[in-house]
Amino acid sequence: MIQDTLTPIQTTLQPSSLKLQVKDEVYDPEFEALVEELLVRVGEDPRRDGLQRTPLRVAKSMDFLTSGFSSSLEEVVNNAIFEDSADEMVVVKDIEFYSLCEHHMLPFFGKAHVGYLPNGKIIGLSKIARIVDAFARRLQVQERLTNQVADAITDVLDAHGVAVVTEASHFCMMMRGVQKQNSSTVTGAMRGTFKEDARTRAEFMQLTR
Repeated sequence: MIQDTLTPIQTTLQPSSLKLQVKDEVYDPEFEALVEELLVRVGEDPRRDGLQRTPLRVAKSMDFLTSGFSSSLEEVVNNAIFEDSADEMVVVKDIEFYSLCEHHMLPFFGKAHVGYLPNGKIIGLSKIARIVDAFARRLQVQERLTNQVADAITDVLDAHGVAVVTEASHFCMMMRGVQKQNSSTVTGAMRGTFKEDARTRAEFMQLTR
């Protein structure tokens, strides 16, 4: 009697045809084949349950994490620049970003602080964060990322000055190499008045502490 009551339940737990279709999903065959080869190279079996969809997931993940290569500054800003008489410093701080180190393809992540002195134009605040993301979602080094954000905002706003400071932790230092988990790297890029005027630069640094 007990066996009879269990049989229907066991039947309902069998994989459905829908699950089988999902398992067979293909996103980027060439990319997925490379990931499968990598799994074999490190001693894994890509056919085991936990890894069967890993090549597909990695392909999708890498496309997202490097999507900045296919985005343009014009698309990111999307005409969100407005004429305005504001002439005081604008600062957006603690913008989270995530990127991949181009040397080891390991993550580095942290926060960016961005400030500018308007010159007759202002930009939608969310666009500043999107500009940071556009350059972070590439194979990067932190120094270049910081300068690219500063140059991009300078180009689109023709501001009197632009300042960008980033602080990040790097997995290539935390997981391998010197294995220093508590270290962080700070880089800055100053343009225009921020570079020329120590008082303006000091005000920005005070605001972003």
